[in-house]
Amino acid sequence: MKILVLNGPSLNLLGTREPHLYGTATLAEIERGLVALGAELGVSVTCLQSNHEGGLIDFIHAARGVADGVIINAGAYSHTSLAIRDALSAVAIPYAEVHLTNIFAREPERRHSTLSSGAKAVLCGFGAPGYELALRGLVAALGA
Repeated sequence: MKILVLNGPSLNLLGTREPHLYGTATLAEIERGLVALGAELGVSVTCLQSNHEGGLIDFIHAARGVADGVIINAGAYSHTSLAIRDALSAVAIPYAEVHLTNIFAREPERRHSTLSSGAKAVLCGFGAPGYELALRGLVAALGA
């Protein structure tokens, strides 16, 4: 089984970006943990990040026929991007949406996700461990 982990804008700054909100774990640390957990679960994990909407869409399109599942933290694009939602729908790969913070307890503009209606699951508010929860849950849901 192959799982693609996608991270959107400014997540490359984790560890130093507003640590009171997003924690001190870096994206590289989160990714290493996911790859290691994937090995324990017997699945391949590939992690990619882009600050550009089109880059994320290109990653999603390239996953068609390759990835069995996607974990996505589209960052601020979660709240605005119909294009990313359309790309996920077009490739028909099951996905889990992750947010480090509880988006429902944040500013009004962050309380809605354009991605969540198509997601197998949405995890928010657990910080970096939310990614590992999403991986475990998605793998279980996909039957591995």
